[in-house]
Amino acid sequence: MPEALTVEDATPGRRWWARAAFAFALLTVVVPLLFAGLLSTMGILLIGVGGVVVCVAALYWFLAGRAPLRWAALAVAVLAPLTVFVFFVRAHLLAVVIASLILAILATVCGRAALRRRKSAEVMLEIPTTPPSRPFLIMNPRSGGGKVARFDLQHKAEKLGAEVVLLDETNFADIDELARRAVLDGADLLGVAGGDGTQARVAAIAAETRVPFMVISAGTRNHFAMDLGLDRDDPARCLDALRDGVDIRIDLGRINGRAFVNNASFGVYAEVVRSPAYRDDKTRTVLKMLPDLLAGQSGPNLVAQIGDITVRSPQAVLVSNNRYGGSDLAGMNRRDRLDRGLLGVVTVSVTGTGQAVSLLRRTHARGLTQHETPEAIIDADAPEISVGVDGESLLLTTPVRCTIEPGALRVRVPRERPGTRPSPPPVDWVRLRALAGFGPVRRPPS
Repeated sequence: MPEALTVEDATPGRRWWARAAFAFALLTVVVPLLFAGLLSTMGILLIGVGGVVVCVAALYWFLAGRAPLRWAALAVAVLAPLTVFVFFVRAHLLAVVIASLILAILATVCGRAALRRRKSAEVMLEIPTTPPSRPFLIMNPRSGGGKVARFDLQHKAEKLGAEVVLLDETNFADIDELARRAVLDGADLLGVAGGDGTQARVAAIAAETRVPFMVISAGTRNHFAMDLGLDRDDPARCLDALRDGVDIRIDLGRINGRAFVNNASFGVYAEVVRSPAYRDDKTRTVLKMLPDLLAGQSGPNLVAQIGDITVRSPQAVLVSNNRYGGSDLAGMNRRDRLDRGLLGVVTVSVTGTGQAVSLLRRTHARGLTQHETPEAIIDADAPEISVGVDGESLLLTTPVRCTIEPGALRVRVPRERPGTRPSPPPVDWVRLRALAGFGPVRRPPS
């Protein structure tokens, strides 16, 4: 839920950004009325919205249907925007439409600038610390297409006094034991250069033994490193934490007792990834399995218990260690903070074209729901279900219980690092009205 606006939020700069948003929004409507007239403006609106609805419905049919319906739907999805474009050109309305779109974009940009949170609200608290005396690092040479060797991470870490163990076929399954033994032998920091799944396993040991944990962004996508504000392009910069680092306290997710640092996914995605054919031919496997999964003809029937809220038969559930930003359709871009002490839960229920279209309106009643909670329980009509945990496919016993441990993990990060780029806030016109001075602003209690 968005935070209530206070007098402190209504700074002069924010007021002018909010007023600019309303000005551009007004021009978005006025420009087509002036240059195209009322009837043409109504036509632009109806045809534009109609084209989007037809395109989204066709894409749903493409995913949920089988040949030949699937390929007919794909043709409709491609032709719908082309038809709208040709109509605007032939009606000499293209310039007006483009101008309105630009004005709408400017209104959104100004609105987000007005609603953007203060920098102090976006930064996790840093704790001064001293360099470790016996850091222990685990590196996966195969992760990220060989980033450990490409960036010479082992040699650079050893020059900084770290003990480094490279994973191979003989010790990959013993990551947990390697980390525990290192702490017993006196290691005062545990670090990982590898994927998020490997990061989570060692992070659990670090939290259990109360030693700092260090992330080296040597994985493929490095979502965890991104949300920590680390450099994903040059993982060697993460090693700066060994000589000039600070600590941040973050939360740790748990799923049936197993730690996760990013998220756990249930439903369609988890079932597809579990398929043995997925790794050999991802696209063909997804297109083959989706129709039955979306129709509920295969895969378990899920029930998500999110606090006092029950969501029945969702196609997909995403439980994350802290919530993702909510500015996009599903709110799955990045996490501004990892220390709020709450899980983020997103459920998607799309059983027909109507619900697929409703996602455009961010419908929360059925198609899309977003919540924050300290605990979520995912049950099913099966004794075990597939779950994607930090990118790894697992089979877990139901009901699956997801919890969060606030401040359980102390992460050592470089003092100088790129930092997190906060996700843009959703444009809330009620809040903007208050900021612009057109509505009430809540005053803090005296």
